[in-house]
Amino acid sequence: MKKIKILALFAFLSFMSCDNYLDINDSPNNATKADITPDLALAAAQTSSYANVTTSMNFLGNLFMNNWGYDVNAFAVTNPAEFSYAIDNNFYAAIWNTPMRSTANLSNIINTSFPNYENHIAIAKVCKAYYFQILVDMYGDIPYSQAHLGVADITPAYDGAKSVYRDLYAQLEDAINLIDNSPSAKAVGAEDAVFGGDMAKWKQFANTLKLRLLMRQVDLAEAGTDSETTTYVADKFVALAGSTFLNSDATLNPGYSDIRTDTRNPFWNIMYAADNTTVSGFYRQYKASKRNADNLNSTSDPRRGRLFTLIGGNVVGVLQGDNSVVNGGTAPATLSSFGPGVLIGPSQDAYMMSYAESLLLQAEAVHRGYLAGSAQSLFDAAITASCTQLGTTTAPATYIGSINGTPGKGYGSGTYAQKIEAIMYQKNIALQGTSNVLEVFIEYTRTGLIDSVPGSILPATQANRPRRLLYPTSEYTSNSANVPAQGNVFATGSFWYAY
Repeated sequence: MKKIKILALFAFLSFMSCDNYLDINDSPNNATKADITPDLALAAAQTSSYANVTTSMNFLGNLFMNNWGYDVNAFAVTNPAEFSYAIDNNFYAAIWNTPMRSTANLSNIINTSFPNYENHIAIAKVCKAYYFQILVDMYGDIPYSQAHLGVADITPAYDGAKSVYRDLYAQLEDAINLIDNSPSAKAVGAEDAVFGGDMAKWKQFANTLKLRLLMRQVDLAEAGTDSETTTYVADKFVALAGSTFLNSDATLNPGYSDIRTDTRNPFWNIMYAADNTTVSGFYRQYKASKRNADNLNSTSDPRRGRLFTLIGGNVVGVLQGDNSVVNGGTAPATLSSFGPGVLIGPSQDAYMMSYAESLLLQAEAVHRGYLAGSAQSLFDAAITASCTQLGTTTAPATYIGSINGTPGKGYGSGTYAQKIEAIMYQKNIALQGTSNVLEVFIEYTRTGLIDSVPGSILPATQANRPRRLLYPTSEYTSNSANVPAQGNVFATGSFWYAY
């Protein structure tokens, strides 16, 4: 198994995460990045960015997608920003701040001067592309080409979102080339907390991220308003034909354990106290939403008892913005909490990309005519993979057969557009357990389906959810001369937004 010594991991993580700041008074007795070979830095670099994916990104995605609500029987909820859309420059700022800073550790590996670490460099390029795609999707233009230069440039210029996307794709291609054409490269082993040094898996992951980059642009390409993107997407899909995509989950586990709270899986860590038995305020605050519960119950989805606890055989949810009955609302007295397929234990794997997501990306690409294959087969396989991931005890075949007759939820019926809607629906179910549900929010925004997701019953300050987030206050404080005008984030998305 791909385990490393946990204390060594967090020792590296502690000092590597401070890199590229103005720490100029370094002791000559302390190790610096110039002393650290990529194999020693890799696990910490992989891990330092991830906790934010399964916490801030996961929480916002589930709330914006109306998958979760608040336990209004135990918490006084007025009208939080996730419901009212009253966002500001401090709203979920960690989605920017954490990856923008911690990916400097990946840049250090990519720019290493130590020879024969091409495999490690390739892994760092793939991981960096993973995080920077999220930043472009959620903010638009970002610092990129001048980022992570440390004291050489503490106020990096912003790059255009499209140009960053183009370079991310090129970096993924370069990563594959390094893996394929570096005969003297040192082997990667247990220091790789994702695939344990299986470079074939890293090529699959790179190809799948290339597919995700392209799929994010297909609506713009098909709109006919950006001929450059139309040509670019078509050409890249021709080159991508025949590639091998992820055929298993891409999970991160550097040796999560309950030795200390900071060595536990980050999602588990935020849900349970140090004794791994007492639930935290986060666990008690978030429950299934009524919309989510109704979808899971009405289709007899075999994943419902793994995603949430069942009450009388069903998921019981709360309307976003509702009150408890005693306060004039309609919320049931007992609501479904997170289920055993979501919270497994302190050492559970963390998901960067699930096999189900890979299959659904392929299904949409086939459906739209960009890749060859059977979209129905890929769609069905994705549901099966999701059930396997969550540990369902009921075989998914019956559910797959019945759901395919429901337009917008199954692929076997409905219009062209409803089949895309079905892919998105299943992506939301598959990713809402242990993956990054912010990815689903981005996908719904990209396809124009985001406004089909009902909002809170409370008054909102805007007519719809934002298409992007506002640049955080930290940028206006430290890099104000370079922060571009962002426009109306409720009306326009990143460069690929076509609606």
